[in-house]
Amino acid sequence: MQIVTSKDLLRGALSKYRGSHQTVVFVPTMGALHEGHRTLMAKARQIAGEDGVVVASIFVNPIQFDNPSDLSSYPRTMEQDLAICANEGVNYVFTPSAQDMYADQRSIIIDETSLSGKLCGASRPGHFAGVCTVVAKLFNLVQPTDAVFGKKDYQQLAIIRRMVRDLDFPIRIHGAEIVRHEDGLAYSSRNVRLSEENRAAAPVLYQTLLEAKQQFAEGKSLDEIKQIAESKIMDSGATKIDYLEIVNRETMQEPQSKEEPLLMALAVFYGDVRLIDNIEL
Repeated sequence: MQIVTSKDLLRGALSKYRGSHQTVVFVPTMGALHEGHRTLMAKARQIAGEDGVVVASIFVNPIQFDNPSDLSSYPRTMEQDLAICANEGVNYVFTPSAQDMYADQRSIIIDETSLSGKLCGASRPGHFAGVCTVVAKLFNLVQPTDAVFGKKDYQQLAIIRRMVRDLDFPIRIHGAEIVRHEDGLAYSSRNVRLSEENRAAAPVLYQTLLEAKQQFAEGKSLDEIKQIAESKIMDSGATKIDYLEIVNRETMQEPQSKEEPLLMALAVFYGDVRLIDNIEL
């Protein structure tokens, strides 16, 4: 495994794959890697096959944080992260600095204007502009044939698919299923910040989503499903529900019919820790 620390070095390292018809699979991350990231890398390795190349990035992207304290408190575990990458068969790990990624007087961003209006986009202004901008830059640097993103950030996955379509990136986007602890809580770098009490309560999020899926199958209305879910979550000791919505999972808009492909997505605070999760209905 080769660790690459700058854009110029990355271009040089990957230049031999340009036009070679080899599969190059990219997994962008912000580090603090866990079992969910392992799954992304394992899927990338599977897509690449024995002869393909897997590239991962570890970069805490400053322009996607709407809250400076979230940026400063984001865990940095580089040594552990690199060990995980090596164990999962990653060939190259790109670990740039913010100074290398962004010019001092940068003035261009990529802003999605439809899918980002609800859910995390509504509660975190500028977040997805930061995500789209950095992912587009990374796509230009790596020039992969394929890229893998997790379904836990379902809105992000949908937005990246839209960006690739609308800006004609020649990249196949793959979604990887959510990886969970035995009690159902989705893996997240934020989980380590939960108090013991809140960690014990947080699995109710997945329990609520499973019950919502069953209620949907039984024919309950979307409003009723949401009301039941909100009550269950707040009764668990949650501090606040940032959002709990049922949307069309392709457009991220309010559905007009229960026959559409639907997603129930939520963001909930336990203490000051914001957790997200979702389920396809």
